Amino acid sequence: MTHESMQETYMRRCIDLARSGLGAAAPNPLVGAVIVHNGSIIGEGFHKKFGGPHAEVNAVNSVENKDLLKKSVLYVNLEPCSHTGKTPPCADLILNIGIPEVVTGMVDPNPLVSGKGIKRLADAGVRIISGVLEKQCRDLNKRFITFHIKKRPFIILKWAQTSDGFIDVIRDGAENLQPTWISNEISRMLVHKWRSEEQAILVGTKTAEMDNPRLNVREWEGRSPMRMVIDRNLVLPHKLHLFDNSSYTVVFNALKDSTEENTNYVRLDFNGHFMEHMLEYLYDKGIQSIFVEGGRTLLGSFISNNLWDEARVFEGLKKFGTGIPAPVIPDCRPEKYCVREDILMIYRNQ
Repeated sequence: MTHESMQETYMRRCIDLARSGLGAAAPNPLVGAVIVHNGSIIGEGFHKKFGGPHAEVNAVNSVENKDLLKKSVLYVNLEPCSHTGKTPPCADLILNIGIPEVVTGMVDPNPLVSGKGIKRLADAGVRIISGVLEKQCRDLNKRFITFHIKKRPFIILKWAQTSDGFIDVIRDGAENLQPTWISNEISRMLVHKWRSEEQAILVGTKTAEMDNPRLNVREWEGRSPMRMVIDRNLVLPHKLHLFDNSSYTVVFNALKDSTEENTNYVRLDFNGHFMEHMLEYLYDKGIQSIFVEGGRTLLGSFISNNLWDEARVFEGLKKFGTGIPAPVIPDCRPEKYCVREDILMIYRNQ
């Protein structure tokens, strides 16, 4: 195995470790760290949750013989931090224990770090190798990067459509207000897993009223996201699950700012650039990712305004013949996967 391929092998392990923090580390990035001595891994760790020890700290703590650290290489998918936040700088830890070489996947896009950690280590004599599997490392932290570069959350759209291209039947009467399932139970379980990985989930007025969703994680272990609903004129009845105070809920509206138990009403200007105002609010609150499970109107608004990063679309076997047409993403080819009899299509906005 070449030296370069060995570096990539250890960096892949960092990435795999880092993914274990998905859903818990935010708003911090996903970071994994591996410590190698004479071609053998002697320690590893990842950032488990926001406010807890960073990956480098957990990796160092896992090493039984600390004397080996002075002759080892630290692999980490994101450059070590150089500022004091919830925890001390990892660059200081590396210097204090005397690790002589650090291999990183990418520079941190956070202006508080952004090259400063690497420079601090290099200036102190640590050998630095950067950019190993950079593309994979950037994809891992796409939420964190989008937040710091585009100053908005990473936006994931999700819907299910029939094989003939509809997302719902026409539901006019009160007798037909139940959700119409298109995807299978494995796909629905996967959606709950996805919910646990994002900080917030959003629906529109019609979806909230017609489907009465809970927007929580019931079919997967993990943290439920912050619930958000757009209700411009505050017409939604409080008997809906969204207002049961079981988790923090934000209601974007045009009428009032107030907090009632676990529900926060946020007034925004709906005339003109509502979506930009909503995303600015979420950025100010440190929300790095949102999962949009709305209907055609809401999803179409994100698509037409080019305010989306991924779209995850299930196509089931069911046919409606007529109904509400599914949104269309123009000029974008999806990756396709089978989830039992469903087809999962993942679009990425380049």
